[in-house]
Amino acid sequence: MSNKIVIAIDGYSGCGKSSTAKAVAAALGYGYIDTGAMYRSVTLYFKEHNIKLTDPKAVKAALKEINISFVYNDKSGLNETFLNSKNVEKEIRKMYISEGVSEVAVIAEVRKAMVDQQRKMGKKKGVVMDGRDIASVVFPNAELKVFMTADVRIRAERRQKELFDQKQLVNLEDIIDNLKKRDRIDTSRAESPLTQVEDAMEVDTSFMNFDEQVNVIVEAAQKLIGK
Repeated sequence: MSNKIVIAIDGYSGCGKSSTAKAVAAALGYGYIDTGAMYRSVTLYFKEHNIKLTDPKAVKAALKEINISFVYNDKSGLNETFLNSKNVEKEIRKMYISEGVSEVAVIAEVRKAMVDQQRKMGKKKGVVMDGRDIASVVFPNAELKVFMTADVRIRAERRQKELFDQKQLVNLEDIIDNLKKRDRIDTSRAESPLTQVEDAMEVDTSFMNFDEQVNVIVEAAQKLIGK
């Protein structure tokens, strides 16, 4: 009998973590948890309710009102993000959320609340989870740890195409600046910084096509599941 495992995928923004994790989960028949969408949803809630990031009491109170869930859409074949029962999948992918999410994600109370939810979601195993601190903080005992990276310009070009597909026209240099800023914040923050743990398998997607980056992770997972 095969074993269910936890697959933790970390890495820089724009490396294709989410799309890759979704495809890996589908290939293995596993659940997929988009932790980036969780932080984006918190960012959206804070913006909609004018929560000041410098006000700890307001942040703590707001987090108690936030409920994030994922619902599988039969038509799209994807998990969609719901914030307090409202589908926010499209809204949280917009550039104004991308520009604010790293500043929200550095807040200790926010990370604690999200990590608690993520651990509950992954308790039964058989999940693929991607983010910035999944292998280092959320699931340090995950059976398979992956760290994804890619050249920043290639990441920006991919993000620009994603935004264009969503009918958003954004200058490439602006996206590069945004990614560099997010990289700087993510790797230098005091609370759960982005880091590559020693036992993580590095996957550089700069010159990989999508199927290649999915297959290399699926193959590694299958070896562990079959043990």
